[in-house]
Amino acid sequence: MASLSVRRLDDDTLARLRIRAAEHGVSMEEEVRRIIQEAVATPERVGDLAVALFSPGYGDEPLRLPEREITEPLGFGDVAERD
Repeated sequence: MASLSVRRLDDDTLARLRIRAAEHGVSMEEEVRRIIQEAVATPERVGDLAVALFSPGYGDEPLRLPEREITEPLGFGDVAERD
């Protein structure tokens, strides 16, 4: 695996990174790994994104469709045969 060194981080950024890592219960190195992986991850599929965006608006209830009326097919009536 490759390694990466990051130089010249300001003290405030380093302190916030340390706090964030502690909140997640991981080392600062692991937290940086997770941040980088998330930043370069492939985007979600459109369908997954739609579910994530719109599902909460509909609650936990499944979609209920109205009962469908079944009708007889249309007939052509008495059509005269042509020669």
